[in-house]
Amino acid sequence: MTIKHIAFIGAIVLGATTAQAETHNFTPTTYYTTYSAAHPPALRIKSGDTVITKTIDAAGVDYQGKSVSPGGNPETGPFYIEGAEPGDSIVVTIVKLETNRTMAYSGSLLAPYAATPQAIATRKDSEPKRVTWTIDKAKGIATLDDASIQPGGISLPLRLMLGCIGVAPARKEAIAASTPGNFGGNMDYAYMGQGVKLTLPVFESGALLFLGDGHARQGEAEAVGTGLETSMDVTFKVDLIKKKTIAWPRVETDTHIMVLGSARPLLEAFQIASSDLQKALQEDYGFTERGAQIFIGETGEYEISNVVDPAFTVAAKIRKSTLPKK
Repeated sequence: MTIKHIAFIGAIVLGATTAQAETHNFTPTTYYTTYSAAHPPALRIKSGDTVITKTIDAAGVDYQGKSVSPGGNPETGPFYIEGAEPGDSIVVTIVKLETNRTMAYSGSLLAPYAATPQAIATRKDSEPKRVTWTIDKAKGIATLDDASIQPGGISLPLRLMLGCIGVAPARKEAIAASTPGNFGGNMDYAYMGQGVKLTLPVFESGALLFLGDGHARQGEAEAVGTGLETSMDVTFKVDLIKKKTIAWPRVETDTHIMVLGSARPLLEAFQIASSDLQKALQEDYGFTERGAQIFIGETGEYEISNVVDPAFTVAAKIRKSTLPKK
């Protein structure tokens, strides 16, 4: 990791040393369909610790095919990070994702906000149907083998990601796990996969980190209202950054830094993501106010993360190769 990469996720990470850091194996038995500080901590961890755990699918079905929770993106957690207080930030690194069963499901119609009213009204087949995909982990593909839907079927490479990673929102508010916001949540960013670093603001003591909604893959914008919904084995690491205050989730991948803004209408999500990306460039890369705006104008990239959740999500991105050297 270069100095500039460290800058984006925070000036100084309050991480445990290698000798101090622990790895926790946590098997969840209780799941939550809201983000809330009212939920008791499932596990207490320290900055620098790693957790190996599992998630269930968005309908509440686990790796054995058993229904273990009501649907609505049931979350694993919350994980209490010792020393995290409002005004701090946490960095969640997705160390490893693996599918742990051979079945996924998805929607099969473009969602209402992903198609025109005219296109929806003229559909020859408008019945909502959940379709089943087969996951071949060894080959790294998912297959929809239903000739009544698509002759010859559809096979796609796996691209594992988590639709939901979030912390408890402020003031002990309970927010549905289907919702994204400044606390993270159901952002459905298609590339929230292995190796990604997600920085989240802390609103409540311990941060109270939740995760779930695993997808074997998902297209950008989640246009049919789902990814390939399945359960996952998840390994993640958390680092605490003291007194690093951010307004919206920030992401670092191998190639980009970005901000994820969520709101309705979509234009507001775009504005939020752009404005907070400007702040990140000023705070972490030494840009002036006007310089940051010019830089976004000439190098910025945008992705629509979701157009199906209670709030829409936009990713405002900067390619790392364009950032100034330090």
